Amino acid sequence: MSFRDLGNTCVVGLQWGDEGKGKVVDLLMADFEVVVRYSGGANAGHTVVVGGESFALHQLPSGILREEVTSVITAGTVIDPAVLLGEIASLRARGVRIGDNLRISDRAHLVFPYHRREDLLAEGAAPADQKLGTTGRGIGPCYADKYARHWAIRVCDLYPADRFRDRLAAVVAHKNASLAGVYGLRETFDAARMADEYLAFAEELWPFVCNTTALLHRLGKAGKRMLFEGAQGSLLDVDHGTYPYVTSSSAATGVASGAGVPITACQSTIGVVKAYTTRVGAGPFPTELKDALGETIRQRGHEFGTTTGRPRRCGWFDLVAASYAAMFTGPKCLALMHLDTLTGIDPLKVCVGYRAGGALLEDYPTDIHLLNEVEPVYATLPGWREDLAECRHWGDLPVAARDYVRLMSERLGTPVRMIGVGPSREQMILVGHEV
Repeated sequence: MSFRDLGNTCVVGLQWGDEGKGKVVDLLMADFEVVVRYSGGANAGHTVVVGGESFALHQLPSGILREEVTSVITAGTVIDPAVLLGEIASLRARGVRIGDNLRISDRAHLVFPYHRREDLLAEGAAPADQKLGTTGRGIGPCYADKYARHWAIRVCDLYPADRFRDRLAAVVAHKNASLAGVYGLRETFDAARMADEYLAFAEELWPFVCNTTALLHRLGKAGKRMLFEGAQGSLLDVDHGTYPYVTSSSAATGVASGAGVPITACQSTIGVVKAYTTRVGAGPFPTELKDALGETIRQRGHEFGTTTGRPRRCGWFDLVAASYAAMFTGPKCLALMHLDTLTGIDPLKVCVGYRAGGALLEDYPTDIHLLNEVEPVYATLPGWREDLAECRHWGDLPVAARDYVRLMSERLGTPVRMIGVGPSREQMILVGHEV
């Protein structure tokens, strides 16, 4: 089954991240020639299993595992050079070729040690009920500097070296004063030492750096098929997610601005969902299971953060939240992942509505306090006990599993075209028009 007829396509998660986008992108790359990472930073985590070998990716696009594909990290991202170069070295040590198949935007903003410190200090200073559950990777402070403009440093600013040293010295002086004044931090950052470290990074990064906006336009004119890879999930989008418990970038809606391509450059969207719901860190989660069943799903689904290792919160599938995400992302088809994790759980529940003050809500709440208080309305479905690991066709799935998938497709108004039944590249059912 080919996905070439979709044209240039964006893969987005319709939940709070960790839906399985990395595996979907890896599979789709057989039909695309360019994969584009358009937002986020080292706080993201994609896990791809190939031939029984697991690869954890944070800043590199999932397409990097296919050497014939051009992987592009664009201006909408923020880059931690130490993390990125460490990831490249780790993959090369495992036999993955990374060379002219990787391109990094000269407009991408850089994460520095003071960003990471500021991230941790801000989270530590927040009241207990206002902590965001940040990964502490400095992503939020880096994006804040980007939009404040005065203290931001981009990849292009690493060159030439003398100009970078002067720029960094001014920024570090400001950061030292700011962190001391706001948080009482006595330890100061050494601008000269930091400049030495980042200039070494600059030398290693140089072969990959280019104007990726111009590159993508050239590739598009040459007829290359592009796959845009979202980080995190739609409900973590800084504009449309469960603010302030969101990421710091346009996780779902930033393709054009982040990649530097016109809106018309992306013809289709594939929405990725898990067969249940998870989220990491703080924030509202109406269908969360805080009991033994939630722990069972966590262990079966290996629900621990790729980036932090933190246990993910687990709960029933939330059609209200997923429908809201589908509304502003407009998926043409769906990939339903981790269906195998639900094997043996009977009955299954799916949230089909929210009730507040005795009345059903028409829209997904903007008010976080209201979202924390809603009562989920559940539909109950029978479970199944058959092992799904060897299923490769729609007809191989037990009837109850097929009914569960049909419910998702009908309620989200979008056909399911991929079903994940295990972690490996091979454990994916490609569906025609059966659902």
